[in-house]
Amino acid sequence: MKYVPTIGLEIHAELKTKTKMFCNSKNDPDVNMPNVNICPVCMAHPGTLPVINKEAVKSVLKVGVAVEGKLADFTEFDRKNYFYPDIPKGYQISQYKYPLVSGGSLEGIDITRIHLEEDTAKSTHFSNYSLIDFNRAGVPLMELVTEPVIENGVQASLFAKELQLLLRTLKVGEANMEKGEMRVEANISIKPEGNGNLGTKVEVKNLNSFRAVERAISYEINRQEKLLDEGGKVAQETRGWDEGKQETFSQRIKEGSADYRYFPDPDLPKLYINKMKELEEKSLKSQLPELPWEKRGKYVDEYDIKKEDADMFVRDSYLSKLFDAVVGEFKGDKKLIKTASNYITSDIAGLIKTDADSSEKLHKNITAESFAQLMSMIHKNEISSRGAKDILKEMYDRGGSPSEIAKKKNLLQKSDEGELKNIVEKIIAENKKVADEYKNGKETSLQFLIGQGMRMTGGSANPEVLKKLFIELLK
Repeated sequence: MKYVPTIGLEIHAELKTKTKMFCNSKNDPDVNMPNVNICPVCMAHPGTLPVINKEAVKSVLKVGVAVEGKLADFTEFDRKNYFYPDIPKGYQISQYKYPLVSGGSLEGIDITRIHLEEDTAKSTHFSNYSLIDFNRAGVPLMELVTEPVIENGVQASLFAKELQLLLRTLKVGEANMEKGEMRVEANISIKPEGNGNLGTKVEVKNLNSFRAVERAISYEINRQEKLLDEGGKVAQETRGWDEGKQETFSQRIKEGSADYRYFPDPDLPKLYINKMKELEEKSLKSQLPELPWEKRGKYVDEYDIKKEDADMFVRDSYLSKLFDAVVGEFKGDKKLIKTASNYITSDIAGLIKTDADSSEKLHKNITAESFAQLMSMIHKNEISSRGAKDILKEMYDRGGSPSEIAKKKNLLQKSDEGELKNIVEKIIAENKKVADEYKNGKETSLQFLIGQGMRMTGGSANPEVLKKLFIELLK
């Protein structure tokens, strides 16, 4: 039987504020010492009261404006009640009924809501005991929930990547998945094709890489399909992802929202956002930088570069800064801009990938002016593409002018026809058989003759000029 998957995502992302969500403790969960960024408020000492972090609220509203969601006029915080050692109060402060943002879309996926809550402490489990680090407890945590309109793991992974990029662009969060700064949960169900009723939902929690998102969803869809084909039933449960085995595993029976006994937090007042000028949509919109999809579209439409190259620039701030600076040097010359794009995304990106000091070298050694000069030398046939790669490597490692490096390394191409004509005539005389083969229609013979010319000049001859001279002399 053919099945149709239905997938929705819940994505938690830590926000990059100076202090925690409801207290003045430093927001730095990655500090080397455990339990140092804590205070009586985030440790739930009796008599302490929470205070809302306005910057965290503003960060979520900025995301809402960027995805064109509806900002709340007012909101309130709720207590999500459950007992677990990583939450000292016995409840988590979250938002249930009134999220900060409703609706919106990203990467073609509709968003249900975006709300704000506090993160829990970090637990480390051993065979017979557990340790808890409360540095993370109370860190501002944005939760974004999508509509169940995602069809496969690839689409889900692309959405998560775009969200990470948006958070970094807005400078509201780093969203490093390997550090747990962004965590993805997927709600997955399948139904027979043509059936209007949704299947039983399974939640796969704490997917901590884009690859895990894609593979876990694909695995879970296949698992559910096989189960139904064999006459079994899909249980509503929470499952985890085993990276080593590349499979999901059962963790617990899925809890409904009623189990948490949500109710408004009596210690926190309602927040009337529409009465705060700095949180108005117009004000927030004016503060937004160029958004990833706007930048991507500009690169493709205005500069006519490949979509893959544009995507790399949008995702890598070092490369995009160099590209933007070089574009300014070329004053709209699309041919030079496309050449620059190709060299940055292939050669420079390759150098960076294998070098731990890449960012420092790139900024220090390759300026927009020197890189633009190198591109111009390629277009004027002053150097070969192979020579350009050697020059670029030298520039990256030690800096310097591309023209000076080309002279020093004897990489300047000879394009003087008068000088090269004598060499071409000599090659024809020494390779009469090959020359006759070309005259009789064997095109590969021409490549051999050009190769001889490159060998005789130590690779310094312009191959296009050699080709032109051979064709003229062998007519």
